[in-house]
Amino acid sequence: MRLAAPAAALWLMALPASAQHWAAGPEITRAGHDAAPGTEAAAPRLKPLPPPSLNFYGSPGIIDTPSADMLPDGQYAVTYSWFGGTSRYNITFQALPWLSASFRYNGIQDLNLFGFDTYYDRGFDVRARLWRERRWLPEVTMGLQDFAGTGVYAAEYFVATKRFEAAALGWGRAPGRLKVSAGLGWGRLGSQGAIGNIGGNRPTFVGGSTGGELSTDQWFRGDFAPFGGFEWQPDERWSLKAEYSTDAYVTETQISDVFDRKSSINYGVEYQYSDRLRLGAYYLYGSEIGITAQIQLNPNNPPTPMAVPAPHPVQPRVQWAGPADSWKQEWMASTSQKQKFRDLAAETLKADGLVLEAITLTGTTVELRYRNNRYRSAAQAAGRAARALAQSLPASVETFRLVPVRRGIGLSTIEIRRSDLEALEFDADASDALFAAAGVRAAGPLPEDAIFSGELYPAFATSISPYTQPAYFDPEKPFRLDAGLDFAASYEPAPGWRIAGTIRQRLAGNVKNGRASNSVLPHVRTDQNEYAQFGTTLENLYVSRLWKPGRNLYARATAGLFESMYGGVSGEMLWKPVNSRISFGLEANYVVQRDFDQRFSFRDYRTFTGHASAYAELGKGYLMQVDAGRYLAGDYGGTFSLNREFDNGFLVGAFFTLTNVSAEDFGEGSFDKGFRFRIPVDWLLGKPSRSGFGLTIRPTQRDGGQRVAVPDRLYGSVRAAHRKNLEDQRARFWE
Repeated sequence: MRLAAPAAALWLMALPASAQHWAAGPEITRAGHDAAPGTEAAAPRLKPLPPPSLNFYGSPGIIDTPSADMLPDGQYAVTYSWFGGTSRYNITFQALPWLSASFRYNGIQDLNLFGFDTYYDRGFDVRARLWRERRWLPEVTMGLQDFAGTGVYAAEYFVATKRFEAAALGWGRAPGRLKVSAGLGWGRLGSQGAIGNIGGNRPTFVGGSTGGELSTDQWFRGDFAPFGGFEWQPDERWSLKAEYSTDAYVTETQISDVFDRKSSINYGVEYQYSDRLRLGAYYLYGSEIGITAQIQLNPNNPPTPMAVPAPHPVQPRVQWAGPADSWKQEWMASTSQKQKFRDLAAETLKADGLVLEAITLTGTTVELRYRNNRYRSAAQAAGRAARALAQSLPASVETFRLVPVRRGIGLSTIEIRRSDLEALEFDADASDALFAAAGVRAAGPLPEDAIFSGELYPAFATSISPYTQPAYFDPEKPFRLDAGLDFAASYEPAPGWRIAGTIRQRLAGNVKNGRASNSVLPHVRTDQNEYAQFGTTLENLYVSRLWKPGRNLYARATAGLFESMYGGVSGEMLWKPVNSRISFGLEANYVVQRDFDQRFSFRDYRTFTGHASAYAELGKGYLMQVDAGRYLAGDYGGTFSLNREFDNGFLVGAFFTLTNVSAEDFGEGSFDKGFRFRIPVDWLLGKPSRSGFGLTIRPTQRDGGQRVAVPDRLYGSVRAAHRKNLEDQRARFWE
């Protein structure tokens, strides 16, 4: 399921929650409470507020100026701010404990530079902490603001922040905190009250008409000026702010004349409505009222605690197997007995949302091939599978070989001794101990004496689900949306084979009214509004096969209508050793562009496209991917992607593509780039699920650097059951 934006989910999560504040710290202890008899009451201690408040640019700050604060690692924030004819939509992600990045979409009224009453602009920010706050040393951060856009909000700065407790300031036992920030800024932040200059004047717009390029020759150049401010937190909910801003707002006051800047002093008050939602109101520049709304989420703090049925207990065999005769293996001689154990294991697995594909039994060993339809964590699914075997198989079976399967392909083999499972269930170090004793290796071919499930093939499935299709950043209407229903069906005649299709019914939307393409390249993506003219369409219809041609090799072949815009034939090969963090892939596609009505007819455009890919698991959830090859418009180049995936499935990433298409031919944005995120359903709802809400946002959708969307690409599903992922989530084996 695709969502146009996470707005509904984010606002739902912004409501008051019973969960604890994200920032760890002691609760408020009022004077006179919890004090020992006969002693003076200790000074009250203030529980820290949720993560630092954000400024009008979506970064930690006072009001319109930055602070040196960093959000908690992995924090994700969405903010909206408005004042004086300017609006800003911001998304910020704390990629590392010391590094954050932001994307912003701005609107400036009456700035009629390019023929629009309201000028819309996209911008990227990045901030890096230089050192942490210590006893007497403030926290110091360097920032680049709007460093890759047209430069409307371009600025660079160094800023320091120091925090003080009320008691440390000599204010008795009064609760409260004071945060003071001061810095030196260039660009926007050096346009008022400058105290010096480096490198002469710099232009207001630094990125040219297309934008998107780095203007490194302008960084930390031109006038520079000091700015600063403070934030006073009298309690857990309220915050009072004041600042001295060095942004002269030349563009807004002299070119568009949307407000009158009378002062450099700004004031504001903010209210922490819940752990996740913060609201603010301000008096700005001596003439304007401003507002903000800030929503902050953290992947490590889901809005709903996970509610998973307890796993089957592992009862040691010595408690139920009886005398030594019960451990004998005579049952192996009976086919009916083996089928009985297969059926018993299948029923036990089904109760946990797992599906038995095949089982191979010897007197002391079992190999179980199973599908995981419920749990996003492969380690959690493996733990449930192991418990199911321990509950359903005779006492003589000591070795469990667990083989997770996708579309008939064995992804890995996890080998566990049953005696270790019995001994470690209640051990304090069970996760580490069991993983150290277990073996993870490549999945071998299906044993000839495997007993298959009799209920799996052929398989037919149907579904009905809502869909949304967004279109962003049209200057006349920045956000457009189509919505409707997808009617999907699939047929799997045998392991590895699949025939699938989706009929899409658009119920409402305005994407069809978007601007026409002005691209000088082949219109491989920019005719989105043409494809949105039709209400009932065939979204896809294809046949695919997945198989393993050799050790550490995975293969895919697909033919048909891949997506709304393209059909053709596609082949992929992936080399991915089960114990390696590095893998390589090759993909080749011959595609034909579909007609706008998205039925069975095609347009004249056809092309060959393909890529060589390298993948690396960098640790701490970071996944790097580099692709090089030929794109849909016939351009050659490469794409660099970096994603961070948390153990709970929450993903945030960014990418950029550089090809032999010039910035002028590419058009607005200069080159393809963007960011993506995925919020897992189980993180939102607290119930096991493999589904998620995903979204990719490009500042500008153009034709350069575009790839075809082919179903069932290999890497993501293959790596999910390999050693690195299993190791990272080993604690979930026992859940």
